[in-house]
This record gives sequence, structure tokens and C-alpha cells, in this order.
Amino acid sequence: MSKFGELISAPIPVLIDFYTEWNDQSVAMHPVIRDVAAALGDKAKVIKIDVEKNQELADALRIKGVPTLMIYKEGQMVWRQSGELDANTIIGLIQEQI
Repeated sequence: MSKFGELISAPIPVLIDFYTEWNDQSVAMHPVIRDVAAALGDKAKVIKIDVEKNQELADALRIKGVPTLMIYKEGQMVWRQSGELDANTIIGLIQEQI
């Protein structure tokens, strides 16, 4: 989990997508997250975390449903939501933190 602390302490916003490969909503978000990453370039980090491979982290963050999206800035969670969102909404939320 110390690696997670390093990831979220970046000076730029960090979007984290908690997902599973067997959940249709999670899979549907893959191209959306890819578009967000492409649109933001180096203004933000975009990280995907498979909850099945990172169960301890998912439990610690109380991830109950997937996809769950979180935005961190300088180590602090500034936004969190479960469910699908479109790329423009996510980009707007991240741009508020830049």
C-alpha cells in the first residue's frame, strides 16, 4: 500500500479507476478512461486498478461497486463516484483540480 501512497501524492491530479474484467460497466469504461488519459496528457495521471488483484487496497478504500472512480490531489481524495460517467464529465472534474 505504500506504493499507492506514492501514486496519489503527485502534484498533479490522479484519476483512479477501480474495475474488474467481469463487470460490464467496468469494461465499458475502458475506452472512456483511455480517452480521458489521451485528452489530459501530462496534466494528470490516470491509473487503472483491478480490485480482484488488489483486494487489500479495495477493502481499505471501501470499494463496494465497480467501476469506482476517484480523483486525488497531493495525497487527498477530492472526488469519488461509483458507476459509469462520460469522458467529458471526468475531464471537467479533473480540470477543476489542475
